[in-house]
Amino acid sequence: MCATPIAVRKLEEKFYIPDDSDTQSQTSENGIRSDFTNSENDFSDVEDFRPNGVPLRHARRKSITLSPKMLKPPGDDESGSNSPGNSITSINSLASLLREKMQMLPTTIKKKKPKDYKIRAFVGFLFLTIVLLVGLAYVLYHQKVLQRAYFDKIKFSKVQRIIKIYNAEGVDIVQGRLGTTLNYDKVLPCLAEDDRNDGSICMEWMHRARLYLHFYELHEDVRCYNMKWISLSKDLEPTDCIDLHESGHWYGGGQNAESAWPLEKGGHDFAPFVTGRVDKHQWGNVLKRYFINSKGAALIIDDKTPLYTAIEGDGAEKRLCLKAKYDDFAYVNRNTPLPVLNYSICTSPNMTQLHSFMSEKSLYDVLRPNEVDDINKLISEPIWEFPSGRDNFTEDAIFDYIANINQNSQLGHVLINEFWQRHVGDFTVDKERFATFEKTLEIIRRRGFRVVFSIQPFISTESSNFARAVKKRILISERSSDRRIPALTRYKYAGSAGMLDVTNNKTMPWLLDKLKNVINEYKFDAFYLDIGTAYNVPHYYQCEKTLTNPDEYKSIFINSLQQTNNVFAVNSIVDKPSRPTFVSLPMFDSTWDGLRQIIPTVLTYGLTGYIYLIPGAVGGDYNVPPMINGTVTLPDKELYIRWLQLSTFLPVTHFTHVPSVYGDSKITEIARTLTILRNQKVVPLLKKYVNESWYMGMPLIRPLWMLDPNDPVCQTITDEFSVGEGLIVAPILHSGTREREIYLPAGVWRDGIDGSLRKGSRWTHDYKVAEMEIAYFERMPDNTRF
Repeated sequence: MCATPIAVRKLEEKFYIPDDSDTQSQTSENGIRSDFTNSENDFSDVEDFRPNGVPLRHARRKSITLSPKMLKPPGDDESGSNSPGNSITSINSLASLLREKMQMLPTTIKKKKPKDYKIRAFVGFLFLTIVLLVGLAYVLYHQKVLQRAYFDKIKFSKVQRIIKIYNAEGVDIVQGRLGTTLNYDKVLPCLAEDDRNDGSICMEWMHRARLYLHFYELHEDVRCYNMKWISLSKDLEPTDCIDLHESGHWYGGGQNAESAWPLEKGGHDFAPFVTGRVDKHQWGNVLKRYFINSKGAALIIDDKTPLYTAIEGDGAEKRLCLKAKYDDFAYVNRNTPLPVLNYSICTSPNMTQLHSFMSEKSLYDVLRPNEVDDINKLISEPIWEFPSGRDNFTEDAIFDYIANINQNSQLGHVLINEFWQRHVGDFTVDKERFATFEKTLEIIRRRGFRVVFSIQPFISTESSNFARAVKKRILISERSSDRRIPALTRYKYAGSAGMLDVTNNKTMPWLLDKLKNVINEYKFDAFYLDIGTAYNVPHYYQCEKTLTNPDEYKSIFINSLQQTNNVFAVNSIVDKPSRPTFVSLPMFDSTWDGLRQIIPTVLTYGLTGYIYLIPGAVGGDYNVPPMINGTVTLPDKELYIRWLQLSTFLPVTHFTHVPSVYGDSKITEIARTLTILRNQKVVPLLKKYVNESWYMGMPLIRPLWMLDPNDPVCQTITDEFSVGEGLIVAPILHSGTREREIYLPAGVWRDGIDGSLRKGSRWTHDYKVAEMEIAYFERMPDNTRF
């Protein structure tokens, strides 16, 4: 039976016990408790107030329902009590307590608020630190994403275009910046039709250039990375730069204007990579598109690249830069509409092994018996070249010259220069000056000498052959002409000359017929090819067949003659000939500076693959007038002696001035002593390493780092060299000097002057060398005790 509302209200009033906390409750603006503001259950009209405003009792709460526990039968709870009064009192007390605590909470928090400003500062600093770390992490992550390891051991940043190549141990051995002329950072993947589908990575800088990165292995220890830039704009010339400071020491290329060894010691602006004279151009007479560094990386540039090079910057900013550029002379003939820069970088555990492997790819397959004999004879016997000009070059002068040679009890090869002709390009002996030349040459041969004739591909406009060659159209013609107009140039004493077009199928048969007649009449032994440099080719040249560059001419000429004739040597070259050929060093000034250029040049030429070398004449070639008032002028005596000492240890000794011409018994005695030393110590070593060079591709004259590639001192020595691995030479290269510093690589070495034993990997300071002596050291077995 349900209770009536009046009964319920009476029941609530009976059991309601005022709580002290109720009198402390907050009130609204009209004095009524906020707990009873609900309009649906507002009972304020039934409340009684005392005079002082304190309510007689509290108004009934908004909604108070009896707890299920209060309605339980007696004994159902733990105390066994079922008193409604107790339950209501407990609830009200709990509610009051909670309200009191909630009201006190803001005050408590306010009282506990820290007052020390240091805590605020620490929190601010911590916040800023976190922001900076997050920003740095973002930047580093962004750079890491851009710098990808596209292939094993190589990383490339697409935006900055920084490239790093690592060896097997993870050490960077090449560092550089690609595309230095792009001036544009946004890079995109290549379109599908531009991909090569050979595993290459292709990237494109919109309307500027496209780059292909490719990896391949030549050997299990030789890994190569190919970089190929294709220009997409006529205004862009692809340019890459290798850091010379960060990538170890670099060598190779050829003789440069500074004769720098290593390359970071030099410096020049961009210039075509073609042969020239270092007194006028940036590169010398012998070149190869090959560079190698001390960390075990080799740089090989494709032959079809229109290559410009520069060594720029200073100190840590030194760079070797490669550029593909067409011009109006060196690279006027275009293989592609726009320039392409194509090269590879190969790596190996150390540079000696790497160089041996890279050279091994160009070994001679089979050597003819006569070629072996020619090499050994040239090593064993010197070259004698008549020193005077055309007017003094007569049969009587030749007899006198040979008589002076006989006083030194030496034989060798007599080199007859271009003056055997009346005009360059006659290809016949000048009968006015050499009426009985065939008898003269016969006498020279009977005395044990070999005779070599110098020939050139030039025909002087004064020669009778010039008009014949023009009529046959076998000369290089003027560009854009109808090929009937020959292009003219200058060469040596020929102030105006044409140049045979060796790409024309009619040219070589015509020339070989001329040479055959000379050989049959005068019975000489070989030819010396005096080709000149790229700059001796007519500037506006045009050949029957297109040349990649002017230097390609000399490769065609040498290989064409070698097929039918014995080629003794050449004076300019850019590619390994089909048969073993000696290569002449450039002509050097008759000065101490000229003497100091010999070692870096010999080392560079040997490193670039030309292992059979003929050094310049003892005493130098320039700055000494041949004749003054009818008297032959000679180089300085001390310079001549030191030059002769150095030449004693080189592959070939080359004379213009015979030692006896000085009339000084001291010089004659020094020459005789050095001849004995060469025959006993040097020639056997050279012949031994000639055989090794055929199979290993190593030069006869080597830099010290080939003996110990990991020794940093050996990598920068410019005034010492080794003959093979068995002998080290340290000549005197400065006037008036009687002592010098010596460095020997690891091992045990015997002093060639006093016979003492010396341990390697260390310097010897103030080493005494008399004027008649040269410092050299022979390698001893490693187990030698001393």
